[in-house]
Formats: sequence, structure tokens, C-alpha cells
Amino acid sequence: DARAFGMRIHWSREPECLETGGGVFNALPLLGDAPFLLINGDIFCDFDFARLLGAPDSLAHLVLVDNPAHHPAGDFHLDPGSGLVHASGAPRLTFAGISRIHPALFDGCSKGVFRLAPLLTRAMDAGRVTGEFHDGRWSDVGTPERLETLNH
Repeated sequence: DARAFGMRIHWSREPECLETGGGVFNALPLLGDAPFLLINGDIFCDFDFARLLGAPDSLAHLVLVDNPAHHPAGDFHLDPGSGLVHASGAPRLTFAGISRIHPALFDGCSKGVFRLAPLLTRAMDAGRVTGEFHDGRWSDVGTPERLETLNH
């Protein structure tokens, strides 16, 4: 219960592991019609989340970081001129697991197990995904070894 922080927490139960796309789709009735923040639970960073409140009006706004050693190929290309994110192109950056998502990204989806990445790629192809680069502290904790490194 997050009352001490002026928030309420609602839980969206999953009958099975639905992946990120399916899990968010399952929770959409709790999230409403406005854009929402989607943040991975296994990252550590100093990103100012308030910056996402002023993000461009797009289906998704992604925070990207330099490629970590465990993911050298990166995920996406950020066009510095337009601020658009593309599935291809160079240089490539890593999706930080920090985003502002509009519920319309899930239009046409059905309940079940599905990943978020194909939805993002489709929206990128339509020029509807923006992004920004975070050059501060960020770590994908992800494994016990990376957690140990972070703690030292």
C-alpha cells in the first residue's frame, strides 16, 4: 500500500506469465485512457522520471542508454534530429526499460501471452515512437552477478 507516497496500488493478476505485452494488456482496465509509465522492476538508475511527463505525444516514448557489456548490439536507433526511435539503423542503443506508453499502442491486441517488442516495432515503422538518451547511471540488474557488481 503506497499511501505514504500519496499513491494507490492496484494489482493485475496473471493466470500465467503473459510476457510484458500480455501483462500490460491485462492491466489496461486499471490504467485508464491516459499514457502511463512502464518501468522494468530490475533496473537501477538515476533517471528523473518526471521528465517523462513532458514527453512528446507518441504511442511510446523510450529511454535509451549506451549498450552495456552484456548487450553490446543494442536494441534500437535514436534519430537525434527527429527524436524518433527506429528498429534498425546505427548507432544502436539499449532500451533502458523506462518508457511512457499510450494505451492505443495495444489497439487490436487480444488477451494472452505476447511480447511488447513487436508492438513497439510496428509503431516505430509508423513513425509513432519517440525517445531520449539517458547518459546517467543505469544498470540492468537482471542476474545475481550484476546485482553483486552493483552493490560494490
